[in-house]
Amino acid sequence: MRKYLYPILVVCFGLAVAALFFFRKPEPIPKLKARNGDLSLGGEWLNTKNAIGGLMAQLRDKPDDNKAKLLLAQAYMQEARVTGDHPYYDMAAMQLLNSILQKEPENFEALCCKASLSLTQHHFSEGLAIAEQAVALNPHNAFVYGLLCDANVELGRYPEAVKMADKMNTVRPDLRSYSRVSYLREIYGDYPGSIEAMTMAVKAGYPGLEQTEWSRITLGHLYENTGDLANAEKQYQMALLGRPYYAYALAGLGRVEKARKNYPAAIEYFRKARATVQDYAFADELTDLYRLNKEPAKATQMAKEAISMLANDAKEADDNEEMGHYADRELAYAYLKTNELDKALEHAKIEYARRPDNIDVSETLAWVHYKRGEFKEAQKLITTALRTNSQNPTLLCRAGLIATKNGQAEKGQALIRKALSTNPYLDFDLADEGKKMLALN
Repeated sequence: MRKYLYPILVVCFGLAVAALFFFRKPEPIPKLKARNGDLSLGGEWLNTKNAIGGLMAQLRDKPDDNKAKLLLAQAYMQEARVTGDHPYYDMAAMQLLNSILQKEPENFEALCCKASLSLTQHHFSEGLAIAEQAVALNPHNAFVYGLLCDANVELGRYPEAVKMADKMNTVRPDLRSYSRVSYLREIYGDYPGSIEAMTMAVKAGYPGLEQTEWSRITLGHLYENTGDLANAEKQYQMALLGRPYYAYALAGLGRVEKARKNYPAAIEYFRKARATVQDYAFADELTDLYRLNKEPAKATQMAKEAISMLANDAKEADDNEEMGHYADRELAYAYLKTNELDKALEHAKIEYARRPDNIDVSETLAWVHYKRGEFKEAQKLITTALRTNSQNPTLLCRAGLIATKNGQAEKGQALIRKALSTNPYLDFDLADEGKKMLALN
């Protein structure tokens, strides 16, 4: 009897494995959500639905088709950019990418997409580590150097970011590489060079594509920061011609009208943007606009909505190590607007603990300390924020106010004057505080 037992067990085991293979439930494929409002108009949405429908059909037929999974993940990452629904689409894309990497841990494209998602969610250290895995597999790809550039920028490793941008441009000079050059030039205080590089990025793109018009919006914002409202408005109008209903172009026009003190028109632009894309920044901007337009109840409502959106993101990030948007820096500023200074400090410190070398994070914590009257603490941090010679007028004005409060009146006044001359349309509260400080000294 024993001589038959082993073959019987082998056959039973084989049958069990076969049953698991043939009768296992396929992993559910994340669905495409319907677009709402203006985003559902035009041919792009029809093309998106058809392309994603085709990929889902392929996956229903062949659930282990990793190429189809990768294409679907990339499509969902783009849909997140278009709709602003990052919580859903980023999670859907990550699910697909993890499924691919479980079977193909050295899939270069999947690693690049995962690194990009991590950066989108502000998981910068994780994104850097994944991008470093990817570049070891393929050191001849431009996109991966863009990811390494972005991660190093966000972690405050600016010289390394410059090296990665240079490598990216050597491999493939295009919209994405020119954009990185522009951003780094801005960080190092070269606004003319930054505008030049972003203009090259726009020209390298295909008009109407989201990536091209995003670059055009960024170019418009560079003009805004240098007080050139006419050229900023021109870029935003052109973006709307190429991509009707584009929320970030509408927001840009809203900022232009805000600078002109035409608050009702600015509010209308931001309301339209907010109806199209889920982005806390639109509620945050409306907080200021309603206050300037003497509508305090609406301002309070918008402030609460902005905090609620950011708090949900922060909670998700705390609950999920891999996903969930870290939003503590944004929360710090949001709590300043509601005068909840303890909460502002709490979140600014959390973000600072993650990336103490980033100049924007140092500026945030410095400004929170300033608002709390803790001027010595603010001075140390703002010195770090100024170390790249950034000429951002908001940073310069804040640095000037902090220096003046620390008894460095001459230095402070010079910084405030430089900020106001660079951008005469600086945020009104900040500009007014700067002008009052100049009058007192």
